[in-house]
Amino acid sequence: MMSEIEKIQDKVIIVEGKKDKLALENLGCKKIITLNGANPGLYSIIEKIPYDCKELVILTDLDKKGKELYHRLKTILTKNKIKVDDRFRLFLFKETKIRQIEGLKLQ
Repeated sequence: MMSEIEKIQDKVIIVEGKKDKLALENLGCKKIITLNGANPGLYSIIEKIPYDCKELVILTDLDKKGKELYHRLKTILTKNKIKVDDRFRLFLFKETKIRQIEGLKLQ
């Protein structure tokens, strides 16, 4: 899994909460934006994204709520000409049993 994490370490990553952010920081990721809250103002997230960012990763949980957030965020970001890199999310969904980002750790 480390080789997959290395592919996203330098990208901007959007996560749901503080525990998700901490888990990713422990894996070497540095550019993490948290949604913080059950019903975040998703358009306000765009203001937190660095101006020069053209591509980022959305790592919301793989539960029902996380999937809904993911789709809403991806729609907003795409409309704002920011590409979403789905490779790591798909890797987690297909190749692991991890369903919550806070559960990520080196194995």
